[in-house]
Amino acid sequence: QVQLVESGGGLVQPGGSLKLSCAASGWTLDHLNIGWFRQAPGKERERVLCSRSSDGSTYYEDSVKGRFIFSRDNARNTVHLQMDDLEPEDTAVYYCAAESRYSSSCLLGYNMDYWGKGTLVTVSE
Repeated sequence: QVQLVESGGGLVQPGGSLKLSCAASGWTLDHLNIGWFRQAPGKERERVLCSRSSDGSTYYEDSVKGRFIFSRDNARNTVHLQMDDLEPEDTAVYYCAAESRYSSSCLLGYNMDYWGKGTLVTVSE
């Protein structure tokens, strides 16, 4: 079993930055692909990015490309999502998710195996 705990959400003004973290336990990060997802009020959950452990590649959705950066801290078994130039449209609950490094659910758009409880990001004046 993998447990995921997100942190770092909060209120930020448009154009500002936030850094989300997701601490994993149960498995080490080198065995896990990681996805970040978000769900805005009244909308369906959407994928933000998928990161593969096998080759270190990260796929970003067009809506966040160039503004969000994913990183891994294997020593702390924690991943980060640096979010810059935030827009009101980025307001959502952000979820970290994980799957075995041998899976491709994130990239294929299928449900991932393990999920955190989410952290709220609000972008507003």
